[in-house]
Amino acid sequence: MATVFTKIIEGEIPCYKIAENNTHFAFLDINPIAKGHTLVVPKKEIDYIFDLPDDLLSETMVVAKKIAAAIDSSLSPIRTGIIVEGLEVPHAHIHLVPIYKPSQKFSLGHSVDISENEMQEIADKISAGVNI
Repeated sequence: MATVFTKIIEGEIPCYKIAENNTHFAFLDINPIAKGHTLVVPKKEIDYIFDLPDDLLSETMVVAKKIAAAIDSSLSPIRTGIIVEGLEVPHAHIHLVPIYKPSQKFSLGHSVDISENEMQEIADKISAGVNI
């Protein structure tokens, strides 16, 4: 059975898309822990990030780096952090989380309220600066 991420990638579930290439898909997390919280997902459905073939794992990190650069330039956080927990969805993925202040909560399990309009505005800002 396809994961929720595969359904998003295939367009069966809507998302706030950031970028896509032949092997990866990036979109805003619908339960963000910060404005601009983005998921980077390899299209190949593999549960555990460390089970990804070396070339795909490397490419996933390079894609994440490029998207983090777009987050940094478009949203001006102090920096963008990374979380790889891998427990919520059985499909390897990376969380890119903009950090706006040193005291900001930086863990999954809580969320910030962002309107649908603002989510789309954020997605548009980030995606304008991405080249993957």
